Amino acid sequence: MRKVLVIGGCGVIGDHICSGFLKKGYEVVAVDSKSSDYNTGKDNFSFYQARPSDKAAYAEIFEQHKFHTVIHAGCTADNDFGHIIGDAEIKENAGCNAFIYRFAIAHDVEQFVLLSTTQVYQMPKTREPLREDDYVKPVTNYAKLKYESEQTMIKEIGRARGMMVAIVRVAPVYTKDFAGNLEAKITDPKDKTKFVYRTGEYGFHMCCVHNLVDFLLTFIQTAVDHSYNGIYNMADKNLTMASEIIEYMKQNHHIGVVLQRNPPNNNMSMLKNIMDSKEMKTNYRYLDFSRILTNNMFDISKAAKYCSFRWNVNNTK
Repeated sequence: MRKVLVIGGCGVIGDHICSGFLKKGYEVVAVDSKSSDYNTGKDNFSFYQARPSDKAAYAEIFEQHKFHTVIHAGCTADNDFGHIIGDAEIKENAGCNAFIYRFAIAHDVEQFVLLSTTQVYQMPKTREPLREDDYVKPVTNYAKLKYESEQTMIKEIGRARGMMVAIVRVAPVYTKDFAGNLEAKITDPKDKTKFVYRTGEYGFHMCCVHNLVDFLLTFIQTAVDHSYNGIYNMADKNLTMASEIIEYMKQNHHIGVVLQRNPPNNNMSMLKNIMDSKEMKTNYRYLDFSRILTNNMFDISKAAKYCSFRWNVNNTK
């Protein structure tokens, strides 16, 4: 039985990752700063409580277990961290980066997957979907945090010749019960009112957590050598339309009044105001008005080789 370590294994994302691997017959060890009842009591599941910066705790965990795979979902927005990313979160992430990759190398882990974010990409100038090799320009605190994790992993694990390594850049996640990222796409960050441009015939690339889990399961089962190394964009098969978010919120959550607006004429002045905003840099969910009606898609063709992306906002569970 293969053993998987899930760092950040008791957050919104981590709970579902652990559950998916347990259902497929893996032994799962979850490490997190807080516990969760989601997988407690299930066969082949164990939990260790530790902060991401607790080097001694992680050293002991690696000594006690022989892991075939490590999935690093720690220090991830909406998982270990909330949607506000400040200096404390950046510092804690750096502390984890300082040792976790080295432990994986020292203990001969065969597969290592880091969850990152699609926020690392530069705002597109065309309507073509963003590919994994497109230009990276982190602006938000969270994008900088995750890009630093990527660079540290490449530097450290690049020395481990036998290890299969992958970076999965994930779009904002949701489940039926977890709708904060969806709601933010129809919420004005200044006055918190709900709104939609025209009839909501524009969309955002989101990621149902269950699509992420499906991808990780099939990828881990398939990836056997360095030919699988690299970066993978992870999002739903199609955009989630603003109109779909409104209907979803009406059916599953409280939404209140939604105002109908016309798109602004002066995008450049609006863009300047947004780029000067401190909240945009610290708030993972901040709605960037300049991108609402432009390109919100990521090229997921690499990941689609392993996953059918069967989940969306209409059938998520």
